[in-house]
Amino acid sequence: MSIHLRRGLGVLTSSLTLSLLVVLAIPSWAAEKARLRVDDYQIQAELAPHLHQITVRAKVKFTALQDLSVAVFELHNDLRVTKVLDEKNQPLSAERVTQDSTVRVPLPAGLAKDASTTLTFDYEGQLESGDNSPVPGLKLAYIGDDTSFLFYSGRWFPVSGFGLNRFTSTISVTVPAHMLVIGSGTVSTADIPASKKPNASVLPTKTFTFVSTKPSFPGTIVAGVFQEYKSDEAGLDLHVFFKPTHQSLAPAYTTTAVQEFTYYITLYGLPPSQKLNVVELPGDTLPYAWAPEIAGLAGPSITEKTNYRLLADAIAHQWWGTSVSPATKDDWWLSDGFSRYSEAMYVENAAGAAGLEEAVKDMSVGALAYDTVPLSSASKLDIFSTEFQSLATDKGAMILHMLRWVLGEDKYNKAMREFATQFAGKSASMDDFRAIAEKNYGDQLTWFFSQWLDSTGAPEFKVKYTTYRLGGSSAKEPASKEAASKEPKEDRSPGFRVTGEISQDLDLFRMPVNIRIDTDGKTENKRIEVVGTTSPFSIETFGRPRRIAVDPDHHVLTNSSDVKLRAAILRGQALQQQADLSGALTEFNKALDLNKNSSLAHYRVAEVFFLQRNYQSSANAYRESINGDGEPRWTEVWARLQLGKIFDITGQRERAVNEYRQALQTNDNTFGALEEARKYLQKAYERPKEKQ
Repeated sequence: MSIHLRRGLGVLTSSLTLSLLVVLAIPSWAAEKARLRVDDYQIQAELAPHLHQITVRAKVKFTALQDLSVAVFELHNDLRVTKVLDEKNQPLSAERVTQDSTVRVPLPAGLAKDASTTLTFDYEGQLESGDNSPVPGLKLAYIGDDTSFLFYSGRWFPVSGFGLNRFTSTISVTVPAHMLVIGSGTVSTADIPASKKPNASVLPTKTFTFVSTKPSFPGTIVAGVFQEYKSDEAGLDLHVFFKPTHQSLAPAYTTTAVQEFTYYITLYGLPPSQKLNVVELPGDTLPYAWAPEIAGLAGPSITEKTNYRLLADAIAHQWWGTSVSPATKDDWWLSDGFSRYSEAMYVENAAGAAGLEEAVKDMSVGALAYDTVPLSSASKLDIFSTEFQSLATDKGAMILHMLRWVLGEDKYNKAMREFATQFAGKSASMDDFRAIAEKNYGDQLTWFFSQWLDSTGAPEFKVKYTTYRLGGSSAKEPASKEAASKEPKEDRSPGFRVTGEISQDLDLFRMPVNIRIDTDGKTENKRIEVVGTTSPFSIETFGRPRRIAVDPDHHVLTNSSDVKLRAAILRGQALQQQADLSGALTEFNKALDLNKNSSLAHYRVAEVFFLQRNYQSSANAYRESINGDGEPRWTEVWARLQLGKIFDITGQRERAVNEYRQALQTNDNTFGALEEARKYLQKAYERPKEKQ
């Protein structure tokens, strides 16, 4: 469905918190009950890339879900409808409503519930910017010489029930003969020489036709000049379409895509298709996109160090979204959250427990950044808002992470595979998933889903405890670890008892929580039920307890000062993307109130001052970032780079060169920092001219 806005790929995206690509809110259609269901599209589109022009004829077969007098479809505002015909080829009127990017077609004879009909739309337009996009300011449909992309979310054809209404389609796209077209479904091509066209001077073209016979969400088209790399390893039909500048990276991304695809097969079974097109997208659109048989990555994310996390998320949507889709907008997390956690599981598979821990930290921040509306009521929010994206993606992923802890590895994997199999090719609801989870758990999970779906907030655990030495000769500690290993287990008894209580401030809270006690001997772990605001525990250990930790492996979504700090920074970045620089500064300063030494918070403050051309304050904040806690590491190299730019702007070339050289000395090439430094060593940075 290609609407993933959470992960902005701006050059300075945090490695700790994947920043939001924020979009302005648009009117929400979530609360409206579907009035019709689109069954099939027959689309013929011709692209004139040099003119940014598209001409389309779309036949839309749909069924009334209630008695209809008007059929309403969403359509990109830059597309002008020239004709609408009914199934008898009689002309109908059409009203364009730009406020919600819709076209309303009155049906003179009406359409009874459960009856079907077909409308034919002729329309055309120029798709050159994101100004009139269904999501203002974000390019979701663009026609151009280098790469053209038409995302399903760009509403480049008449859409109803976005992301919920599964459909079949036949889509033919005509482009200049030198271009390739990537789409979903069985593909065929036909060359059209210039002599066969009405105007003999017109260049030859080629038509690509994609047929999708399984109801899903086809309709995403990418056209351009690509280098193709193929692989049939592990029985997959894999095609990587990269620009020539990234062609040398194609083999590594191909290998990674095969590994991720086959890993998900072991978890969830076969997807609807074992064909996958990995395609490079321009840098000024979504950070990544997906559709049946398509995983798109924005050019800036295709780096020498394979961006396997972003690719894993895109590929996971072949199961969660393409195969199993949400029944309602309240169920949206069954796609985006499931894909996000599938990515985290692949990270664990590839990078071990430490990799999973970092992914969980990222998801926790996103889950709590806008935790004001329960996930079960997410449809009250606009699906393109940062709030909705954070809830559906990150809180949804954290719910799966916690469910995995509650069920245990085997039962969790069995439940996920059963869900993927039972609802393959169908839409599913939260209740459908809950039933399968409870079946595998062997008991009701009302307490779990009610807590995490129907409520907001997360606990912040505190622990108080006392250690007692147990009496008796058997309590004597062994002289050494070697001696301890030789002692018969039956002759040993605990030497210490730790009693205490875990407290947190959510009265209705209930979750199993792990307590870990580090001792002079082995580490002791005990799983206890935390219920209500205080929960007592008593644990006996052989060695003297040295340290106690609650939920050390991050099985539970919890609040902490670090999460609060990173959430404030995330909200600030969102406001910065919306050009609310004052609001962004307020959030970044909240982060500094939590940790005045935060390099990342100081860096974000410096960014805002730089955008305001308050160069002295910006330079001061970049210095504070360099002298801060150094988290994340990339803040130093990029702060040096930004200081160099400030000195160049203010005519202090020698000082600028010094900063660029210090940036090189960090040897940190995060987000291509070293290439930037070398570039500005050769030629001074110049502030971009403002658009007129």
